[in-house]
Parts: sequence; C-alpha cells; structure tokens
Amino acid sequence: MQDAIRSNLHNPRQLEKLYREDKRAFKRAFDALYPELQGEEVAGFWHERLHYESEEISWGTGQELGFVLMASLLAGIIAKLPQLLLLDEDFFYPRNIGFIVFPALAAYFAWKNNLPKGRIAVIGAVTLLGLVYINALPENNRSDTLALACIHLPFLLWATLGVAFAGDRLGHAEKRLDFLRYNGDLVVMATVIGIAGVVLSGITLGLFSLIGANIEKFYLNYVVVFGLAAIPIVGTYLTQVNPHLVSKVSPVIARIFSPLVLVMLLAYLVAIIFSGKNPYNNREFLLIFNALLIGVMAIIFFSVAGTEETARNRTGTLILFLLSAVTILVNGIALSAILFRISEWGFTPNRTAVLGGNILILVNLVLVTVRLFRAVSRKDGHAGVGQSIASFLPVYALWAVAVVFLFPLLFGFK
Repeated sequence: MQDAIRSNLHNPRQLEKLYREDKRAFKRAFDALYPELQGEEVAGFWHERLHYESEEISWGTGQELGFVLMASLLAGIIAKLPQLLLLDEDFFYPRNIGFIVFPALAAYFAWKNNLPKGRIAVIGAVTLLGLVYINALPENNRSDTLALACIHLPFLLWATLGVAFAGDRLGHAEKRLDFLRYNGDLVVMATVIGIAGVVLSGITLGLFSLIGANIEKFYLNYVVVFGLAAIPIVGTYLTQVNPHLVSKVSPVIARIFSPLVLVMLLAYLVAIIFSGKNPYNNREFLLIFNALLIGVMAIIFFSVAGTEETARNRTGTLILFLLSAVTILVNGIALSAILFRISEWGFTPNRTAVLGGNILILVNLVLVTVRLFRAVSRKDGHAGVGQSIASFLPVYALWAVAVVFLFPLLFGFK
C-alpha cells in the first residue's frame, strides 16, 4: 500500500480508489509515509482529511438505516419462532442461536461491500447447509457430538461473517485483522447499548407499575427479545458509520487489561500449586482451565489487532510477549491434562474436541510469541504479529467445520 500511495501521490483518482478499497490500510500506510511526504500539498490535504474528526454523529443513509431496521426486525422474529410456531424451545435455541444474528450481519456486509453474486451464493449455501444439518441431527440430550456441533456452529457462521466483511480482500491479512478489530469494537458498542437498554427497561417498568399497569410479561417476551436480537446489528451499524465512536476506547481497554490479566494469570498458576487441585483428575477444573485459556487468547488477539499504538509501544509489546509466554504454559498444562485423560479412559467426542482445539491454540500461540519476541528485540516489525494471527483464522474455521459435520459421523452421534 505504501508503494502504491507513493507512486500515485499526484494521481488524485487512483489515490481516492486506493482509499475507498481499504480505508484502514490506506490510513496506516499514509501515516507511515507522511514524515517523508511533509511539504507536499497533496500529502497535507490527505493528512487533514484522514485525521479530521467530526463531533457530529452520522446516521448513515436512509437506505442503510432501513436495511438495519429490517434486519433487526427479522432477527427478532427468528428469536420468537418457538412461540410463534409452537416449537420446542429446548430443541430450537441450542441449535439455532447463531442464526438469529450472524446471517443478518453477513447480509449487511455483503450488501455494503457489494459482493459478487458467486460469493453471496457460497455464504448463503454454507448458512443453509448448517441450518438444515443442525436441525436434522437426532434429538438426544445426552449426545456429546450434538452439544459440540451446537457450540461450534456459531463459530462457522462467524467465519461466513468474516468472508462477507472482507469483501474482495479475503486473502489480505490486514482485512482479517480489521475483522478482529470490528469484533472488539462491536463488543464495546454492544455493551454500551445493553447497559442503556437495562436502564431504559428499569425506568419503563417502574413508571408503568406506578399507574398499576402490569406490562412485565409483554415487555420481557417481546421488547426485550427483539431488543437483544437487534443489539449486534445496531451496534455493527453504528461502528461502521461512526468508526471514531469506539476506535479509541478498544485500544485503551486492551492496554489496561493486558497487564492485569498477566498478573492474574501468574497469581492463578501459583494458587494452583497450593490449592491441591489440578486438571488431571478434575473434569470441571479442566473445563474452567480451557475457558480461561480461550479468554486470555482473545485478549492477546484483540490487543494486537485492536490498536496500532501497541506497535509503537515497546512496553505494551513486552507485556503481550510475557502474556503469550505464560499462556503457552497454561496451554501446556491443559494439553497434558487432556492427554492424560485420553490415555486413562480413551477418546471421547469431548476429549477429542478439546485436544484438537488445544493443539491449534498452542501452535498459534507459539507463532504469535515468536513474532512478539522478534518485535521486542527489534528484529522484526510488529506487523508480523498480526499476520501470524490473521493467517490462522481459516484454520479455526476448518476445525469448526470438522467438529460440526464430521464428529457426529465419526462417533456415531454419541
């Protein structure tokens, strides 16, 4: 991107095309080039354009707003299908929870990025296949493969959302990192909207109770359900039309929590030694251990993907390196525990799924840690860290495909 900007500095049309193709990548490349371009009138114009921050909130176009409202309404209707069609809630929600929001978000980005019909057809086919398949699996509340398929299917739908988000730049590592940044921004925005919704609900129910109107049942069954289904869609819309709203919040959260999580993790490992508990003979402890591992991995990934300041902050990079190294130790304990359980009691769907997931996380962690070490020692740029994360995202998607579609067949739907 830097070479393209430099060679087209006096070609306004091509510069505008580069900017519209990938605004985030253009801004990062331009900021890196700007010190050597200072004095150029065109460079000064673009610098002001890229760094101008409007205090006004944009609500996008009427067409965008209409699309979001319709998608939110549709998500709410899907969430209410068990009541509308008298379906078994215990059957419907575990299997179809991911279909409430992810297809709507994928449709939004497919429309926004003007995806070619072939790409849209692939996303639609994968979504439809998952919908038919998960609802066709035999009903068995004791089936581990069914539970695993229900847990991993949302990850597969999340991957289709990533394909729609990337547009025509699916193979670019930067676009995959942008997808992770979007997820971090969405978490922040959805949390803010959720808190506002809780406050509004409390005030509404309180006011109506003062006049003797009992609306709790209607409010919870309809307003709350439709509101919860709409939060990710509205949050996505707001982050896309107003990227400045949370673009500075997510990096601050990442920088605050990274050292705190590192201290907590070290203290937790020390506490394990004196607690007398271990994941080798305690199944619940192993599950919590793996949940902790996934949470720490998410913090590392979003810390790297969520801020460009980390790249210029050697202390922040060092903290991430230490956090990655400690997480490798945690992963090693979890991996040895699951191998011990397999050697004692054999393979089961759950143990196989946890084993495969831990191996993938370990490999990814090692790659990230090596890149972070090179960044700390000034032997490599920080961009390599992001690339090691982005290049591994399709591997997680493939593992989700294996768990959803192959495990029930391999283990006889047990």
